[in-house]
Amino acid sequence: MTARVLVVDDIAANVKLLEAKLSAEYFDVVTAQSGPEALAICERGEADIVLLDVMMPGMNGFEVCRRLKSTPSTAHIPVVMVTALDQPRDRLQGLDAGADDFLTKPLDDAALFARVRSLSRLKTMTDELRGRAIASARLGIADPLAAAAAETGLNGRILLVEDRPTVVERLQAVLSAFHQVEVERDAQQALLRAGEGDFDGVIVSLNLQGQDGLRLCSQLRSLQSTRDIPVLLMGEVDDRSRILRGLEIGAHDFLMRPIDRNELLARVRTQVRRKRFTERLRDSVQSSMEMAVMDQLTGLHNRRFMDNRFAAMFDESALRARSLSILVLDVDHFKTVNDSWGHDAGDEVLREFADRVRACTRGIDLVARMGGEEIVVVLPDTGRDAAYQVAERIRERVEREPFAIRNRSRDIKVTVSVGVAHRRAGDVSSADMMKRADDALYQAKAGGRNRVIVASAA
Repeated sequence: MTARVLVVDDIAANVKLLEAKLSAEYFDVVTAQSGPEALAICERGEADIVLLDVMMPGMNGFEVCRRLKSTPSTAHIPVVMVTALDQPRDRLQGLDAGADDFLTKPLDDAALFARVRSLSRLKTMTDELRGRAIASARLGIADPLAAAAAETGLNGRILLVEDRPTVVERLQAVLSAFHQVEVERDAQQALLRAGEGDFDGVIVSLNLQGQDGLRLCSQLRSLQSTRDIPVLLMGEVDDRSRILRGLEIGAHDFLMRPIDRNELLARVRTQVRRKRFTERLRDSVQSSMEMAVMDQLTGLHNRRFMDNRFAAMFDESALRARSLSILVLDVDHFKTVNDSWGHDAGDEVLREFADRVRACTRGIDLVARMGGEEIVVVLPDTGRDAAYQVAERIRERVEREPFAIRNRSRDIKVTVSVGVAHRRAGDVSSADMMKRADDALYQAKAGGRNRVIVASAA
């Protein structure tokens, strides 16, 4: 998998060396020699991953990383800090700034390429979600990127897969200060628990007795229920080749023993934050999809969805020579409700009206709010007489019980008029059925309201 890698270093020789190595592995390379230049490139969306030197004049790498991760438009870009500093406190400072990893000079080529490929896969997974989430803002949804970037990564639910009691006790003591930790000693049981539980991360030991931690990592990545859970590997220094293999399989991060307490917390927090970032984007996309097809007041489908779906149902009915009917319902004297009791009361009536209509219909029926106080019900496999019975059942249900308004402090009488039409052999499109149902509704209104009129079969 290729990616656009931004190499940021104030020393030209270092830039040239990294550029040559990455280009040889078929990555596209962009370069910058200062923090402000790197920020500008990222703001323009010209980088998939950032390899960022720490020691730079003016704005150092920690500050560049902090700004990237705190800005909604760039918070999703993976950042790897590259430096000669090798103390735990240096790694911790980078991770606290939001870095996704911390590589020490001189760079190990295999580790560098494995990390870049792993992070590029993760970014690809979020890019489409980001695009859709940005588009959802046009529908009035609060900025999803700002909310996602503000995530702290704390109070996560973590599954620790380790079979050595002393190690479990030590790691659990550290993590429990900030997260909910559950322990599993058996790899297969861990897989089952991960699939059934809502975990924010899984920490897998590569030193399980008689069990393969990499196999568990692979299985977590392959299952639909667990593929989005971050996996963090723990291994010995001698496990380097297995850890690199784990990154290729799909592990998100790793820790080398002896494990530094602060680095453990920082890396777990990074993974939890990244998972929640993706979840917020996914939730935003789901919300935008619902807003595109749902009426927010009543919870019914909206007119846009109804028009498209009704046309498809009409075509299928004609193709298979199956019955199809439509009801057009309109609340009688609804303007009087708004004028007498206010629009809040009108909204309460509409919500209750929608609930009663829904209660009288089947799961296969299409129920949609056309606008105002008008609701349409499309009834597949339903003939003229059966459609009349459904309409009469709804009319009676509305008339029988008063509608509670003003937080149920008052009750008012509400009735509904209904026009009914069914598909005829001469109908060219769903519009023909809709026109006849509208005409029947007009007749019901003109005839005194609170009644059902069926369009003529002629």
